[in-house]
Amino acid sequence: MGTTIFERQRPAASLIARSLDGTRRGVFWLDDLPPQPQRAPLSGDVSADLVIVGGGYTGLWTAVQAKRRDPDARVVVLEARTVGWAASGRNGGFCEASLTHGRENGLSRWPDEIDELDRLGLANLDAMGEDIASAGIDAEWERTGSFGVATEPHQLEWLDEWARDAADRGDDSVSRLTAEEVQASIASPILLGAVRESHTTALVHPGKLAAGLAQAAEEAGVLIFEHSLVRALDDDGDRITVTTAGGRVTAKNVALATNVFPSLLKRNRLMTVPVYDYVLMTEPLSADQLDAVGWSGREGLSDLANQFHYIRLSRDNRILFGGYDAVYHYGRKVRASYENRPESWEKLASHFFTMFPQLDDIRFSHAWAGAIDTSTQFCAFFGTARRERVAYAAGFTGLGVAATRFAAEVMLDLLAGEDTERTRLEMVRQRPLPFPPEPAASVGIQATRWSLDRADHTEGRRNVLLKTLDALGLGFDS
Repeated sequence: MGTTIFERQRPAASLIARSLDGTRRGVFWLDDLPPQPQRAPLSGDVSADLVIVGGGYTGLWTAVQAKRRDPDARVVVLEARTVGWAASGRNGGFCEASLTHGRENGLSRWPDEIDELDRLGLANLDAMGEDIASAGIDAEWERTGSFGVATEPHQLEWLDEWARDAADRGDDSVSRLTAEEVQASIASPILLGAVRESHTTALVHPGKLAAGLAQAAEEAGVLIFEHSLVRALDDDGDRITVTTAGGRVTAKNVALATNVFPSLLKRNRLMTVPVYDYVLMTEPLSADQLDAVGWSGREGLSDLANQFHYIRLSRDNRILFGGYDAVYHYGRKVRASYENRPESWEKLASHFFTMFPQLDDIRFSHAWAGAIDTSTQFCAFFGTARRERVAYAAGFTGLGVAATRFAAEVMLDLLAGEDTERTRLEMVRQRPLPFPPEPAASVGIQATRWSLDRADHTEGRRNVLLKTLDALGLGFDS
């Protein structure tokens, strides 16, 4: 097999070690928050119109939108730990318009409605920005657009196809950049070309978005209980009872927003697997360092490999550098111990200095990890249970920051029994194939990861396993 640019141009081990010396094992976005309210756990019995399980983006958007639809509704949120502590506080802060993990994935699965999905996704992103502004949430929202960059020669053809497809559809927001043009925007010697999408990506501060949504929900009258792990979901006549260690909430409707954690519904236990993703954050760049990189447009950046990186600037000009490794552990467990993987952070640091060799004096202030709720269709799935009194959304597969707002609207539509353009979508009505139980899940996922890595080393050529998965509509990505 061949080698990638990140293997051909490895920086010195001493440089990597120095850059990680003193790095905090913690999430920058959460450390960067001002002191947050200490919300009490549920105690005793509570009655509600809607109880939401999960205090991340999906649950908080559902709470905010439910109160917007009916200001008099009694809405309760139950969070197992604290608001936004899991994926909602650990992601890269990329808000993508796509509801389908990119147009190509959506086109391969729902070709007859891809244009409608694109339209709804862009409208959702627009509305998200408007909601953040109207609620006065300082989420550091920036509608920057994004670059998809080639770092290997064979990826240039993919850029050309991407640009041609946009041109054929009359989409003038997509432009193809040469190596010279993209390097004039972001000074990295390994960028061979790019496609820029000018309006389909925004950037946010993930922690501030979660905290701001929680505050907006509470100001609207939502009750949020933290440290309230839900243990059971039971029918209680014409209502549903949700039970924690400290109490119960009995409600007309329930929205499950548990993301990567085991579903309270047996039917969904095999629908997702937790895949661990790793991230580094630099110290703030000095004026000279920032000048050496350029990046005046502050666009989000990702490369085109199967094992891809995602890269961005924060408001205070730190560089977030994440992705590449996507690690699955046997048994579908979500454990804090899986977050500590020094070899992944060392690999990311090596790749960082290959991309930005002029920043050889930078240090990383934070290193963290989190579990992604991966589904076989690469994007969220939806549904109802318990005579349509329980709605759920899960499986966002790493592109859920904006899609969670859409998911909230879908769940509320489903619980209300409304026939809307959202609920009519095949993408919403269709359930993806489940992952198999162990040990088949682990064998299949590890074989797929090996195949994706091999494809990155063989000019993108997909082997029999990947071609078979493509034909079956099954996915797994970094």
